[in-house]
Amino acid sequence: MLTKLKTWIRPCLKTLLVFGLAATLVFSQADGAMAARGGRIGGGSFRAPSRSYSPPSRSYRGTPGGGYYPGGGFGFPFILPFFGFGGFGGLFGIFFAIAIANFIIRSFRSASGEEGDGYGGGAANPTVSIARLQVGLLADARSLQQDLNRIAQTADTGSTEGLTQVLQESTLSLLRHPEYWAYAAAESDKTRLMAAEQAFNQLALAERSKFSEESLSNVNSQLKQSAATEVLPGNSEAQLAEAPGEYIVATLLVATQGNLTLPKVQNEQDVRKALSQIGAVASDQLLAVEVLWSPQAEGETLTSDEVIAEYPNLRLI
Repeated sequence: MLTKLKTWIRPCLKTLLVFGLAATLVFSQADGAMAARGGRIGGGSFRAPSRSYSPPSRSYRGTPGGGYYPGGGFGFPFILPFFGFGGFGGLFGIFFAIAIANFIIRSFRSASGEEGDGYGGGAANPTVSIARLQVGLLADARSLQQDLNRIAQTADTGSTEGLTQVLQESTLSLLRHPEYWAYAAAESDKTRLMAAEQAFNQLALAERSKFSEESLSNVNSQLKQSAATEVLPGNSEAQLAEAPGEYIVATLLVATQGNLTLPKVQNEQDVRKALSQIGAVASDQLLAVEVLWSPQAEGETLTSDEVIAEYPNLRLI
């Protein structure tokens, strides 16, 4: 009896195992298909500033009663003109001597690479600030997708001036819709120029990996756009407007020379301040920028579960 029971159970277990494996494959593919398509605008260059140095040339001639001595060094009339030895008495002689001393000290520092921004790296490896600001908006912010799509299709991402304009227009588009802000997060850090590109690329890749596809991108003057797809059934404008759990997420990544410290986001005022800081970065300081948003296609949105899964750092504001 026991043998017959085992013989009957084994085929059933195999069948259940096959169905379980098939269900796992189907649902895993469905989860992958849930990832939304995204848009991307950006570009930049992490080049060290050019620097040239030519040591100052000086010639000294001996003068009667002092001046330059063949054995090296400076004569008393040069170092101490204010005592009357060289004809430069009073305050003028003091200021002249101080100016010469400062010039010599700065020349030596410049030649040895000691002058810089206070971090010990010198002018050839200055400090770079890298910042990331993310804003999750309600699905009603339909014009944000339209604005970012328009910027991506028309922006000049091959020049610093064009990237500065991209940054300004993107921040302005977000600033115009504070009533739709639902989630936000901001962070910034400093590094050296030699390590900035790697740190920036890591952040950009982490954000781009959240897209199933970059359906619209304009990076370094290369415009790419995939074929438009129809809005899925049940995702009409009216239905999306009635769904409070649908969102759009925009991400701004910036690398700039100097200091850029974003506030910790706790309310709408912090978001406004962070957007204003990023939008005010000067073109001569901007190194690289990435503007990413998801979903890119109008009529598509992210569910609250997708926002929590893909953007766990966002906090409710």
